[in-house]
Order: sequence, then structure tokens, then C-alpha cells
Amino acid sequence: MRLTGGQALAQQLVREGITDVFGIPGVQLDWAVDGLRQVGNQVRYVVPRHEQTTAYMADGYARTTGKIGTCMVVPGPGLLNAMAGLATAYACNSRVLAIVGNIHSSGLGKGWGLLHEVRKQSEILGTVTKWQAQARSPKEIPGLIREAVRRLHSGRPQPVGVEIAFDVLSATNDDVALAQPDANEDGRLRPDAKAVEQAATLLAGAKLPVIYVGGGALAAHASAALAILAEKLRAPVVLSENGRGALSDRHPLALTALAGRAVFAHADVALIVGSRFADTQNGSPSWLGDKLKYIWLNVDAQAWTSPRHADVAIEADAALGLEALAVALPRALPARDLDLAKARAWAEALLQRNVPDLMGWIHALRSVLPDDGIFVNELTQVGYQTRSGFPVYAPGTYITPGYQGTLGYGFPTALGAAYGNPGRAVVCITGDGGFGWGLSELATVGKYGLKPAVVVFNDGHFGNVRRTQVEEFGGVFGTDLHNPHFDRLAAAFDIGYARVDGPGDLAKVLKRSLGVAPILIEARVGDLSSPWPYIRLRGGKPGDAPPDPRHQA
Repeated sequence: MRLTGGQALAQQLVREGITDVFGIPGVQLDWAVDGLRQVGNQVRYVVPRHEQTTAYMADGYARTTGKIGTCMVVPGPGLLNAMAGLATAYACNSRVLAIVGNIHSSGLGKGWGLLHEVRKQSEILGTVTKWQAQARSPKEIPGLIREAVRRLHSGRPQPVGVEIAFDVLSATNDDVALAQPDANEDGRLRPDAKAVEQAATLLAGAKLPVIYVGGGALAAHASAALAILAEKLRAPVVLSENGRGALSDRHPLALTALAGRAVFAHADVALIVGSRFADTQNGSPSWLGDKLKYIWLNVDAQAWTSPRHADVAIEADAALGLEALAVALPRALPARDLDLAKARAWAEALLQRNVPDLMGWIHALRSVLPDDGIFVNELTQVGYQTRSGFPVYAPGTYITPGYQGTLGYGFPTALGAAYGNPGRAVVCITGDGGFGWGLSELATVGKYGLKPAVVVFNDGHFGNVRRTQVEEFGGVFGTDLHNPHFDRLAAAFDIGYARVDGPGDLAKVLKRSLGVAPILIEARVGDLSSPWPYIRLRGGKPGDAPPDPRHQA
């Protein structure tokens, strides 16, 4: 066919089933945008107010719909603006396709000072993608998009990137051939039978095996396989903050990381599924035990590198690995007389006693959000505590920034979730600090008729930093904020507004607005309890020792 590069790009996106592109137009993308215009009845072009938001929206869209999230930005500053969102997607196993424009191909690597030129753009893009390529002619574009999509569905799901110079987008070739997707394509990594047998033997002989689940299980859509294995093994399942929802918190074997301290204290074998199982500050194992044996199931072999170790390692897709383990286990397994309700009750009592203010807000949020409602968590005091205090009932309903901890990601990511799931309730919480990163995107809410509920906890500070300064250094420096009048801000964008002074008010406002109309809710708060002792497997204060969930003989 005779196509421009921009037409080839747009038409191949259609072939790949991509229906939404989040992007900001610019001179190097003019021909790509025109290509999208020509297929406008099949691909929607969503234009927020900042390039950072294009990547965040693509990520939120991908993680909540199961589809590929696609963003498109100009080179140089466009890519650099989008990097935070791509870094978050990279950390969170998100299937994001980044289409990045480039300067005129004749100037690549020459340092001529062309518009939007930055040194080593391909290498920059490579830091937040697992694969990237550059198209050098229109006829290369369909094949590169096809390969990008294939890569997104192979191995560990992480962003991929395709760079296209603007002269390639504007050029016309007479022999452009669109690539045909393979309906039977399955790039998942299958487990080694010997490793599965070794792991099954270890699990079958354990007195108290425990399964620890990370975000990789969600990315692999492994929830059904996880439940089958856990029930056959009669093993408690501890859900990391990134793995919340892989098993419903209503399941009798499900535990948060806080409640999981009770079983890890007595476990002899731990099956680590889709997680690095690492402290995010120093990389040490999330739980240390002299007699604890570790089985790792992960698509990425780096997950069990030092200072962690694997007694048995299964390098495979989480769903396929769990299915294989369930088959390999013997039919008759020892009974495990556990009282996991005791561990849950201990965790809830601990939170109610030590962080009652945080838990009040969390209970208000959970009380009105439907089971399939999407909750986008942020780096704010209440948000930190949701990692172990907010019940999660379905996969893809609890969204985090993963190990990137990207302050300000929550609101724009929630917009991608809201756009991709118009029939579902979406709530995001944020602090007044993080909300400042993307508050201009209230314009995007109105432009596209989105209906998120945005809860801003306003204490006038970067609250977590302020607490650390007070506790560690005895003084405060650089943490105060000059905030807008949030009521006026909402009115400027024709968005609903409410101020709440307590959890009860929050629940009432959410109940009448959730899924009906967008609303900005300002929750005025003062100093809050520290959530940090009650989030991960390790932590706590003297006297916080968990109960023994085993029934004594």
C-alpha cells in the first residue's frame, strides 16, 4: 500500500486492537496525529494537559482494563516529561506502549541543536522500557509495532518503546505492508518440570508453608490458579502491598502483610510468587528465618539474586507456574490446623489501637466503594496505611506506584482508570503535596466527562517528610505548602467540590457522588499517626508480637 509513516502507524495500531492513545500533539508528531485522525472511528485520541499525564493515564488504563495502554509524545522534553509515568509503569508490570517522536533522522547523534534534541534519547527511553526500537522508514513501522505488542505479551510485562523521526512519519512509501497479528500468540514463559517437582516436594513436606504474593501475580492474571493451589495446599496467602487483590481479602486463606507476621513467624517453607520479597530501602529479604526455605516463582530471575536466595527457583509466568505446582502436589496432604481469623483480628485490633485516625478514613473509603470499584492509592499518610488496612476484593482494583513511589502519580493515573472503565467507580486519594503535580488535569476530567472522586488530604505540608524531620532532626525545613483554595480551583474547572472534616462526612459525600459526577473532596487534617510500623512484614513496636495462629495439640 502507498502510505505515509503516520498512516502506517495508525493503521497498524488498529490491527493490534488498540483503541485509545493518550498523547500531546507537537510538530514532530503532526503526521502521526493526522494518521490517527483518519482512523478516528476506531482509535480515540485522548489529549490531557501534560505529557507526564499521557504515560500515567496509559498505565492506569492498562492495569485496570487488561488492555495495552498507549502514550505518544514528542522527542526530548516530551519524553523527559513522560518518564515518571513510564518509570512507574516499568515498576508495576504494566503493558504500556510508548510511541516517541524524534528529530529529523539526518541529525540523529549529530548534536546540531535541532528542536527538542537531547543526547542519547534512545538510551534514555531504554531506562524505562524492556525493549525499544527506532523506525527508519515508513515500511518498517508496522513490523516494529507488531514486535512491540508481541514483547508486551512475552516475559515480564513492562513498557516498550518505538521511536519514529518526524521525516519518517511524513515520508510516503509505495510498498508498506501492515503486519498481521497472530490470534494464537502466547509468549508466556513456561516452567521447568524438574524445578516444579522439587518445589512441590518441598511444599508437600512442609509443616507450615506460606505463599507470599506480589504484583507479578496480578500482571499474570494468576488469581484463579493462586486460589486453587492455596486451597489444595491449605496454605495461608500473604498479600504484599503490590499484590493486594490477587486473592480477595474475604478468602479464608488471605492475609495482609501485617496479619502475615503471625504465619511467617512459624513458617518453614515460603513460596514467593511474582515478588522480589525485598525491603525497598536495602534489598534485604522481607522476612528472615534461619530455618525458612524459599521457593521462588517469578518470570524474572533477578528476583532472587543476593542478598536473597532461592532453595528452589522456578523461572516462569506466575499463572503457569502455580497451575503446574497444583498438578504436581500429591493428592493427600497433611491437615493444617490454623486459626487465621486470630491473625486478622490481631492486626485489626493493632491498627484500631495505634492508628485509629488513619483507620477511620480508611473505613469510610471502603464502606462506600463497590467491590469492583477502583482505588488509586498515593503517597500520603492515609494512603500508606491502606497498604495493610484497606480491604481489597478483586484484582486490578487497588493501584499503587510500586517501588518507584512516584509522588503525584495518583490523580493522573486515576484518570486513565476512569477513562478505561466508564461504568465503574474510581476513587483516588492524595496529599496536598502530591496533588500539586497534576491539578491542571481537572481540565481533562471535564473535557472527557470522567467521574473520579478525588480526595485531597490537606495538612499544608509534605507530611511524611515533615514527620521525619521532627523525629530525626528536631526541626522542620522546606516542607510547608502554599495551596490553592480548592473550592475555587474546582469551580474554575466546573468540577464539584466538598470539604469534609471527618470520616463520617467523607462517607456521606462519596455515597451521593460516586459514579454520578466528578468531585474534588478536600479533607482537612492535622498531625496524623505514623503508619510505618504497621505496613510491611517486618516492623512494629514493643508489645506488638503477633499471636500463634496454630492450634496447640
